[in-house]
Amino acid sequence: MRLPALDEVPRLGLAAFRSRIVFHGVFLLLAAATLALAVSLLLEEKQRSYQRYEQGFKRSLGEITAQLRHPTGQLALLNPGFQGRRPITPLLLPFSAIDFDDPTKAQRAVEMSGCTLQFSDGASLCVAVGSKAAAGAFIYLVGSLDAGPLVGREHGASALAGLHRARITVKLPGGSEQWIAPFEAMASGGEGQLGRLTGFLGGTDELPVRARPTRDFRGWLWREGPCLRNTNGADCPRRTLYSIRLPVEAFRNALFRQPAPTWPPAELDRIEVRMEMLAPNGAAPLFDSGAGTLLPPVSLNSVGQSLQPGETLTITRDGRPVTTLRGSADPAEIPSPWLTRLIRRLPVQVQAPALLAEDSVVTPLGRYELALRGDWRSLDRSLSASAARASWLVGAMLAAIALAWLIIELGLMRRVARLTRRAAAVSYEVQHPQVEQRLGRLDVSDLRGSDEVGILAGSLSDLLERTRDGIRREHLRAEHERDMWHAVGHEIMSPLQSLMALHGSPDDASHRYLQRMQQAVRVLYGAASPSEAIASAQLAPGRLDIDQFLQEVAANAAFADIADVRYEAHGTPLWARADAYSLEDVITHLLRNADRYRPVGTPISITAGEGEGQVLLTVHNQGPAIDEHLLDKIFEYGVSDQPEAQGGERRGQGLFVARSYLAKMDGSVNARNVADGVIFELRLRRSS
Repeated sequence: MRLPALDEVPRLGLAAFRSRIVFHGVFLLLAAATLALAVSLLLEEKQRSYQRYEQGFKRSLGEITAQLRHPTGQLALLNPGFQGRRPITPLLLPFSAIDFDDPTKAQRAVEMSGCTLQFSDGASLCVAVGSKAAAGAFIYLVGSLDAGPLVGREHGASALAGLHRARITVKLPGGSEQWIAPFEAMASGGEGQLGRLTGFLGGTDELPVRARPTRDFRGWLWREGPCLRNTNGADCPRRTLYSIRLPVEAFRNALFRQPAPTWPPAELDRIEVRMEMLAPNGAAPLFDSGAGTLLPPVSLNSVGQSLQPGETLTITRDGRPVTTLRGSADPAEIPSPWLTRLIRRLPVQVQAPALLAEDSVVTPLGRYELALRGDWRSLDRSLSASAARASWLVGAMLAAIALAWLIIELGLMRRVARLTRRAAAVSYEVQHPQVEQRLGRLDVSDLRGSDEVGILAGSLSDLLERTRDGIRREHLRAEHERDMWHAVGHEIMSPLQSLMALHGSPDDASHRYLQRMQQAVRVLYGAASPSEAIASAQLAPGRLDIDQFLQEVAANAAFADIADVRYEAHGTPLWARADAYSLEDVITHLLRNADRYRPVGTPISITAGEGEGQVLLTVHNQGPAIDEHLLDKIFEYGVSDQPEAQGGERRGQGLFVARSYLAKMDGSVNARNVADGVIFELRLRRSS
């Protein structure tokens, strides 16, 4: 009969788990409150961020406009494509011209406009043109360098190699021009030098005889100020400022063309200018604009760096776009996409859904319109990046809550729940008819411990163990009594069958009493498992002459209603270790099995022999072969291909008895098919 599984124990109601439900509910509420607090703080921070951004948006455009209205900003507007790279191209100044004759005014003009290019050796250079064509077609070069005492040209000298001189090269789309401008000292004092640079067309250091300087070429050089190193005297290097007005023939020719040319020249960004300040006698140049590290000036790109992510500044002039500047790009990968989506869904109040601010800047070339557009989504992404850095705190709080829940759940609540279910199972199982099997499957010893739950589990485990011990002792006592009855019944059954054959006639007075005795033994025998009774039977093996024993078994077989059993005597004793009565039961069971399957009129042959320290017995009968898959199974209890005999006698028991008894005598039995039938082989240990 199948025993019900413990899972079939009726389930407990919710009331039995009220404490556990409350426990889980409290932790869920605590985790939900933590998340709600984090979301509310995030919403508040988003509202403040939107308000701050909205308030500062127009102020940001005002700051940019103020920067662009300054000469430095106007220079960036007038030269939107200038990046401060080589080759050096002239810039369009926000002034009509530079007062190159005054060093202070010239230096102030280039500093205010921001056109100065800084070099890594401390030198500087501004190459620019005026904002009005009426000021003349000139390129202005204003810069500074560090120089020692300057060697000037004497009036009328044509050899320039031993002098300080400037060499200027201008490459135009239609050709190139070059000037050599030697220094001519005009005044010299203890603290510096003053002179002019006289320009001659051509770049050689040897002037033609009676060479005349270019009339519109004007240049000045001022070496003044304190010594730049810890040296004294007139030979120390001092800061030297130069200012040059360079006439460009191509510009001048364009001014007189019809119709009037546009200014600045359309090819201004294609003009290349190189400025060199050469030292006497082939020494290293004092300055070369084509060498050294160049640091770029202020440009519109630097203005765009002040824009916030997502902001766009559009600059137009007379309705035509000049440039579009964008704020710093958002990261290619958002730190937390799910956090960004959450922030975007948080509702906030803003005054204007679209952010737009406009202003204008007036320059010598006209009015520039500025339009600044903002993007709320950039704020969401920025806030997401900040929130992602702080999300570890919320994650740590949730992890702490989860860890506390896990510790309490595994360390206490789960043990309480298991103990509750098992205690309920004990109450249910003690009412079951098969209580001894059911209680044997209950175990709470794994819940023992030194805490409250462990003590309760230990008490229940001890109580279950004592109950199981009592049931087990009672069960063993009942089994022992049943085994005794079965053993007695089994031992009586075989002699009774022989007596029934001797007194089989109904007229025999003993027949009726033998039938009653056989019926009583069957009742006792059927009260328990025959296999257990047979297995518990006690044998007393001794020294037995197998040849004499088999002669007697063959002679008495007819009295067991087994006819024509033949045994050919061996002639000499065959001594083996066996129990005579049990061995007779074994042989009788094998003879009955052979008699059941042999054809009518055929004999059953018994043989005996010796070999390898054993005595070999065979029982051979003619008839059908045994199925190959049953050859090893027919000796198991209850295995047979015959139905139960009349009166309830179970088939498949005789061969089981034979194997069990032989095993107790250190013997064995097996079956094999031969050509004309079946042979059962018995092996017994030989006795000397």
